[in-house]
Amino acid sequence: MSRPRQDPDLVRPYVRTGGRTRPSTDVRLESVVFAATGTRPGLNTDARRVLALFAPAQGGGLAVAEVASALALPPSTTRILVADLIEHGLMTLAQRQDDDRPPASLLERVLHGLRAHA
Repeated sequence: MSRPRQDPDLVRPYVRTGGRTRPSTDVRLESVVFAATGTRPGLNTDARRVLALFAPAQGGGLAVAEVASALALPPSTTRILVADLIEHGLMTLAQRQDDDRPPASLLERVLHGLRAHA
């Protein structure tokens, strides 16, 4: 019988999201998000980790799938965390047009990459 994992960072997804299973804003894995300037006191650890991915000098956006991969978080949890940051005005969601949708092959490659790292 194996011993329980002793990882101090092992937190269940439902704890990270306060028991929520859906984001309050329509945030998809292919959605591109940008960090707004400034911060808010009292942010939880996960919110600070998400915002830390956006270096001030970088100035670019990241897809939600990229955020999930970089932080090794489940995609569903990442969608909820990003939606919370959008609601607090700390992130913005790139406006997309219907013809700006990524090809299905790209989404399939992202999905396979996420599954390979899970």
